[in-house]
Amino acid sequence: MADLFMIGGATPVMMERLESRFTIHKASDMDDPQAWLVENGASVGYVATNGHDGVKPEYMAAMPNLKAISCYGVGYDAIDTNAAREKGVVVTHTPNVLNAEVATTAVMLMMACYRELLRDDAWVRSGNWEAKGNAPLTRSVDNQTVGILGLGRIGQAIADKLAPFGTTVVYHSRSAKDVPYRYYGDLTEMARDVDCLICITPGGPSTNRIVNRDVLEALGPQGTLINVSRGSVVDEPEMISALQDGRLGWAGLDVFEAEPKVPEALRALSNVVLLPHVGSATHETRDAMGALTVDNLLQHLEDGTVISPVPECADM
Repeated sequence: MADLFMIGGATPVMMERLESRFTIHKASDMDDPQAWLVENGASVGYVATNGHDGVKPEYMAAMPNLKAISCYGVGYDAIDTNAAREKGVVVTHTPNVLNAEVATTAVMLMMACYRELLRDDAWVRSGNWEAKGNAPLTRSVDNQTVGILGLGRIGQAIADKLAPFGTTVVYHSRSAKDVPYRYYGDLTEMARDVDCLICITPGGPSTNRIVNRDVLEALGPQGTLINVSRGSVVDEPEMISALQDGRLGWAGLDVFEAEPKVPEALRALSNVVLLPHVGSATHETRDAMGALTVDNLLQHLEDGTVISPVPECADM
């Protein structure tokens, strides 16, 4: 059977399917995965990984006969796809099957910020409702102008889910698309014109800290920032400073720069909602992602083709 190097975990269903066709070598079971690859990497034809762990450059270099990398997740910025292509290695990911779930998470974060979900939950639990009366008023989610940074598949799913709220959707991406929303070529200008900015652009060097001080200040003290893309997309120290100073109103975050480490200063803020990178974390969606991860590997093993290769150029 073909040798598969596994980075990160896999569900029991995934393991059962993979074990029927591959000899699996788990990095998590090794004291020194790099040393193992130096010794045995020439036999490895396939890698299964995830969007967070990716494939270290030194790992890839130690697998000269690698044929395909199957990534469990839509994001693949932790894999050097250019280096893979130069080596003739196919890289796949799991788009589409998680679009709806991540979009739901983005809208959930927006609603939690606007309606002060955490504050009002604490108001009830602390006894303040009985002792002090009704909680302060919140903001309506209806009829807001929402800017989407990165109108790819998930961005479009977010726009669709916002439609019942009477939302005016605008967007910023690398180029204009054939969609019924206003396009902004300048992100700062868009931030100035919206009530809420939702980030769903891919990570990587081209979008590193694209949401910077200028963008945050343009969004302003009544603005809300939602990030369900990558922590690297937002300048985290500048965001924390803006939230502390009131230059930015609210933030709903599912991703962070050095996750799972989240700065204490951010955790201490009351005007943020924090999630542990769970945008696609439902049983149904993760099962579908796992199935596609395995399907890509099995199909390549069978005929050299894959179902969902990463695009030549990430869709921002």
